[in-house]
Amino acid sequence: MEPSTQPSSPAVPIAIICGFAMIAIAIFFTNRHSSESAPLAATTQQATTANGDPRPISEADYILGNPNAPILMVEYSDYDCPFCKEFHATMHQIMDEYGVTGKVAWVYRQFPLVQLHPNSPKISEAALCVGKLGGNSAFWQFTDAIYESRNVDEYTNVTKLPLFAEEAGIPRSEYIACVDGKQMEADVTASIQDGLNAGALGTPYTVLMVGDQEAVVNGARTYETVKSIVQNLIDQLDGTFDTESVDASIVPTNARGVPVLD
Repeated sequence: MEPSTQPSSPAVPIAIICGFAMIAIAIFFTNRHSSESAPLAATTQQATTANGDPRPISEADYILGNPNAPILMVEYSDYDCPFCKEFHATMHQIMDEYGVTGKVAWVYRQFPLVQLHPNSPKISEAALCVGKLGGNSAFWQFTDAIYESRNVDEYTNVTKLPLFAEEAGIPRSEYIACVDGKQMEADVTASIQDGLNAGALGTPYTVLMVGDQEAVVNGARTYETVKSIVQNLIDQLDGTFDTESVDASIVPTNARGVPVLD
């Protein structure tokens, strides 16, 4: 994985803001899709709250697609969240259509909600162990296997995790040593704090990063809605998006002024 920074011309921030405004208007009258949330104290005792400030993309991230893509979709997720399972399938559809163009990349970050899903922090640790031992491809294979192994109303069968790790190419002994040694526990805690800094209170929670602009998408939206968001962003980056009639002042924002697409 390579860190990604995407320079932008002075005109791009205004266009992106207007584009986010149009996207917010477009979905304002649609039904809000659900996400799961838990009290912050139950998420982690070490985490504190902040608002809309995700850490930059780095070599520590697991990225599907072009790491230098102009549109980065940074998802904070919980492996046992039912809405995250639905959104995982949606994001794969998005990547099948837009990832191949190199314009969109998907960044997966850990945000286990321990009060709702007691096993989720350990599943996150297991996934990061697989990533540490096998790299980006192994992480994504392991992650896909977890979501594919359960129905939307079920929890992950954690006894299958060592098998999923082996199928991703990780020797069982190395996987067990990493998990039992809690080698990635601090990384999961740090990822939770990062999610809180980004404004996440539930899952899935996705931050769209386009140049130096950001917008937030809460919950598991449908493929059609996410596709509309992505296509509008691509159109404005390509110079084919009409922003003249958009009033960016009506878009809801968080404390940092980041558009929130609820």
